Amino acid sequence: MYTADPARYETMPYRRTGRSGLQLPALSLGLWHNFGPDRPVETQRQILRRAFDLGVTHFDLANNYGPPPGAAESALGDALRADLAPYRDELVISTKAGYLMWPGPYGEWGSRKYLRSSLDQSLKRMGLDYVDIFYSHRPDPQTPLEETMGALHSAVQQGKALYVGVSNYSPEQTREAARILGELGTPLLIHQPRYSMLDRRPEEEGLLDALEELQVGSIAYSPLEQGLLTARYLDGIPAGSRAASESPFLSADSLTEELVGQLRALDGIAKSRGQSLAQMALAWVLRGGRVTSALVGASSPQQLEDSVAAIRNLDFDADELARIDAVIKA
Repeated sequence: MYTADPARYETMPYRRTGRSGLQLPALSLGLWHNFGPDRPVETQRQILRRAFDLGVTHFDLANNYGPPPGAAESALGDALRADLAPYRDELVISTKAGYLMWPGPYGEWGSRKYLRSSLDQSLKRMGLDYVDIFYSHRPDPQTPLEETMGALHSAVQQGKALYVGVSNYSPEQTREAARILGELGTPLLIHQPRYSMLDRRPEEEGLLDALEELQVGSIAYSPLEQGLLTARYLDGIPAGSRAASESPFLSADSLTEELVGQLRALDGIAKSRGQSLAQMALAWVLRGGRVTSALVGASSPQQLEDSVAAIRNLDFDADELARIDAVIKA
């Protein structure tokens, strides 16, 4: 019988999400890749238990996470029933809908029919009455934004979600989504963009500025760039790595000699800070407080522990930031 660590809240920093009352841990656990039938069930449960013991109270999912789609939500549901059900009120659980989930015209994008059906299926897989955050996973170019945001609002009105968010929306789309939701009476809580030292579009395109202006929170996904910003690729492509597989998210072709040189230089800066490259990459995303939380994946409890250790040093001086920028922009 699992009993949570009584010291679980002593070291993890929590940050208020936009202007809401909801606080998120600086690091949140994403169940994107490592929670499916191809992974040992006990390892999955160990990761979730260890996360909670470390103060990682936020578990982030989507309807299509696995593989196969739906598997991650089912895995979390099993873990909740086995271990974490007594702690439900201490957990923030989020899910999303937007990408292909089932065949036909009603199985993806942003229609009211799809979003409501998807949320009902997600709740059933997880064995929950509600999720804390329900996201529109991507903007739909053919569905009016009023319909998509109206579906999110309805989820809150029905008690199936406490808060709503968007992911992969441009600054302009985010502003319009926030306006529509505000008029409906369900504030936009959070945006989930891709953001890392190697992918700075949220800065360059003005998304972080827009979120500050709107007082909307942010949670960065892929802050380690699918593993690139770890020690794993400093000496080439190891067997069994994501780049060595046929993953659509990281190809061997992307690991150029120039990129490896950059990663080694960044690793040197991280060592001077007393951190691993992964820890520095997470700290960089969280620097200055503009990002509410960073999403990390984990294939083992030990990998999760290494990521969480990033919270020991989240501050950068001007020289460190300049050195990092010089490496990236070289």
